[in-house]
Amino acid sequence: MEDKVSVGLLGVGVVGSGVISLIEKHQEKIAHQLGCHVHVKSALIRDPNKSRHVEADLDGTVFTTNADDVLNDPEIEVVVEVMGGIEEARESILKAFASKKHVVTANKDLVALYGAELHEAAERNKCDFYYEASVAGGIPILRGITDGFASDHIEQLMGIVNGTTNYILTKMHNEGVSYEDALKEAQELGFAEADPAADVDGLDAARKMAILCRLAFSTYIDLEDVEVTGINGIDLADLQYGDNLGFIMKLIGFAKFDDKQVEVNVQPAFISKQHPLADVKNEYNAVYVYGEAVGEAMFYGAGAGSMPTAAAVISDVVTVIKNMHRGVTGSQVVEPRFKKELKTEDQRFGQYYVRFHVKDEVGVFSRISSLFNQFHISFKQILQNPSKNPDTAEIVVITHQASLDKIHQALEALNNLGEVLNIRSFYKVEGDAEV
Repeated sequence: MEDKVSVGLLGVGVVGSGVISLIEKHQEKIAHQLGCHVHVKSALIRDPNKSRHVEADLDGTVFTTNADDVLNDPEIEVVVEVMGGIEEARESILKAFASKKHVVTANKDLVALYGAELHEAAERNKCDFYYEASVAGGIPILRGITDGFASDHIEQLMGIVNGTTNYILTKMHNEGVSYEDALKEAQELGFAEADPAADVDGLDAARKMAILCRLAFSTYIDLEDVEVTGINGIDLADLQYGDNLGFIMKLIGFAKFDDKQVEVNVQPAFISKQHPLADVKNEYNAVYVYGEAVGEAMFYGAGAGSMPTAAAVISDVVTVIKNMHRGVTGSQVVEPRFKKELKTEDQRFGQYYVRFHVKDEVGVFSRISSLFNQFHISFKQILQNPSKNPDTAEIVVITHQASLDKIHQALEALNNLGEVLNIRSFYKVEGDAEV
């Protein structure tokens, strides 16, 4: 058995620095598990003049601005990609596989877009390809799904998989601040980027849900299969109404698999305060999994940050080296069992929250109820309040279970009703923790 395994690092930013620091800090523990030491032999950097915030001795690591110095080094057996971006990272990983090097990445964007291609390249070259850190940082959700639920049938996933949006919604709900003010604070604290679009528009969460679905449901889900709605249109009034009705709003990644059909989306949704996800606050992440045999399980923790993400990366590195020692590298790739089949709107069911303004006249609500009845939709909860305009009223309803196509038809008919002035809001509701 080797006394040392050499690792090449592509990127020494926030996560890469954490990887180096943790490997050095926990070298004795890693060596105890593996029977050998792990050494970061070389690392790709963008700017050789930039100072590195690494809590470790870097004398044994060679820094380079040329990725080929890492990818073509015959002594490097494992490549860790943490430089971000898509195309350059993709080309580097494909080169690593061609050189028979195993790859660990934290790059959710890359895996969401090119996961199938990279898995095929890994299998072709008998290499390992792991990416635990690409979803929910230090939370071991991918390994939990593939290993922990190996003998179970996963029916549903619900996830708070973006810390930025969860922080913003927590501030809005708990302190009554506007979306704009909550976003500004998130940026000041470093939870949100200067350009927060990927987070607040839901794209970051959508990428993670695509990855989760592939592993949970054993079918290839492409990023464009994930329906996405962000949080930038949320009104404080809806959060307050939801709170009065027993709900809290979260940006939820939702996926369900039955009859070999998949539905997957990312959208702001009202969650019952009794649901396990309701207590996930601020920048924390959680993924709720419902298995046919296990029932409910939830994975919770820090979803981002240098050390949590680096810890997940190193966990994958340790797994790769164990596979090397056992002679089973390249065997973890399993072809999907099911051909992708997405549910249509008439096959997707849920409860919904609708807020709208109407003329304050006798018999209006009776006509609205009759309209929804035409589409076989009944109301579970109703609020009616006077609005600022004395001639109008504001109505909030939460429906019983209904198909999405019937809901859309009812909303279109509602919008065309003369007594209805506008439809202000429309959100999905998860009434409880049951599937």
